[in-house]
Amino acid sequence: MRAAVVTEFGGPEAVTIADVEVPEPGAGQVRIKVAAAALNPVDGGTRAGVFGAAPGGGYTGLGWDAAGTVDAVGAGAGFAAGDAVVALVHGVAKPLGSHAEYVVVDGAAVARAPEAVDAVHAAALPLNALAADQALDLLDPAPGSSLLVTGAAGALGGYAIQLAGDRGVTVTGLARESDEELIRSLGAEFTTDPGRAAYDAVLDAAVLGGELALRWTRDGGAFAAVIPNTAPSPARGIRTAALDVRADGARLAELARLADDGVLTPRVAETYALADAPKAHARLAEGGIRGRLVLVP
Repeated sequence: MRAAVVTEFGGPEAVTIADVEVPEPGAGQVRIKVAAAALNPVDGGTRAGVFGAAPGGGYTGLGWDAAGTVDAVGAGAGFAAGDAVVALVHGVAKPLGSHAEYVVVDGAAVARAPEAVDAVHAAALPLNALAADQALDLLDPAPGSSLLVTGAAGALGGYAIQLAGDRGVTVTGLARESDEELIRSLGAEFTTDPGRAAYDAVLDAAVLGGELALRWTRDGGAFAAVIPNTAPSPARGIRTAALDVRADGARLAELARLADDGVLTPRVAETYALADAPKAHARLAEGGIRGRLVLVP
């Protein structure tokens, strides 16, 4: 089968399409015939070598999000061949990711796909929706409280707005002036500069850094970073935390239901054939994307 991998870290040109063996599922695992797989900033970091050396196989696989059809199952996987599913393929140093024709993943990381959107849009759900949901769990904002989401026009930020709104939280999105219509359509108030405003909670999806974003958190509030091990030291009684997203098939199933109900809106900016993965990485590196880039094997 074909898979997008890197054998030497570098720019978009480091991504190659390799012929590799079709993986076999073990006990508790499913093999997914991938219909669509989103490209995320973490994939750009993996490609550039931000997360360390390639595994022993000599190459590193790419891709965290998968949407497709179960093709084969191991004992006790909890799914059957033919099931339409989405999955989080976790890990930054894995021999194969979801940017492939087939991927094997633990059944506990898999959920039935939403029915209201196609596979391309479903592929934009797992990583960013789970990250937004788990970040909100860290913040634990009460209904009626105020939340500032930086990077609100991004995939994670957009899901955070919608999920927080569904929890009854009053959300303000920080983004560029050109993104105002998008932010308001997601259900948030909009700002390009919070100034001296102080919110009950701040989710720093833009990775502005704690020193800056903590200024917008009220005394005794809560702050969450979206990169592991980057939580700033607590100050003024502010509770600080950093997200380390984890696979959770049960919660992913609930997020898929919210997509069916229209609470969550998966956004796709562009699609690319798997063979054009280097071009997709080049587009990712340009920035300014509103929605996910999605590879279609």
